[in-house]
Amino acid sequence: MTTPIRVLIADDHEAVRGGVAAILQAGDGIEVVAEAENGFDALAACHRERPDVALVDLRMPGTDGVWATERITAETTTRVLVLTTFDSGELIASALAAGAHGYLLKSTSGSELIDAVRHVAADRHVLDPAIAGSVIAGFAEAQRAAPGGVAAGSVGAEAGAAGLADLTPREREVLALLVDGLTNQQIATTLHIGLTTAKTHVGALYAKSGASSRVQLAALGAAVR
Repeated sequence: MTTPIRVLIADDHEAVRGGVAAILQAGDGIEVVAEAENGFDALAACHRERPDVALVDLRMPGTDGVWATERITAETTTRVLVLTTFDSGELIASALAAGAHGYLLKSTSGSELIDAVRHVAADRHVLDPAIAGSVIAGFAEAQRAAPGGVAAGSVGAEAGAAGLADLTPREREVLALLVDGLTNQQIATTLHIGLTTAKTHVGALYAKSGASSRVQLAALGAAVR
């Protein structure tokens, strides 16, 4: 018998949590094991229940979804799938930079939500079709921009490259694998280190480069190879 995918739902609206739970439990092989109404409770539930996937809203009282995403992915093996009404580029970049495996809008259909949970549980990334175009456009802009394919934005090529010039040998290894498109889990496996250690190194790369998204960090890394 296949082990069910264990899911946490974090949203400050009880009705939303109930509706999402009903949709997921209608899908074969998915079990909702916990609910939370803010980021802090979501993190605590992930430590306690160890779900495979956490569905996290971005706008919650107190500790929000971006904070929760960063802490959940840094401290547990749970993968985060953002489920929100907000589609701003800044929020998308912040969530992905924090470690989210996927980003869905609440307008998604029930079948698409179930499929997304299964994809994220299998360590695949998911983007809502409604925002995929803007994410791809941002990546394309980064590739076209010079020097080194870094787009204008929150960090310039010169400043970002300077920040990445002062890396430890291990950070350089992590950066090279990130540029090649590996996930945090794949980086950990390749380098024979723990997932938490890999996430710590990736976090250090964000801090040193000033990058605001994984795409931007990869573009900066490619520029200094």
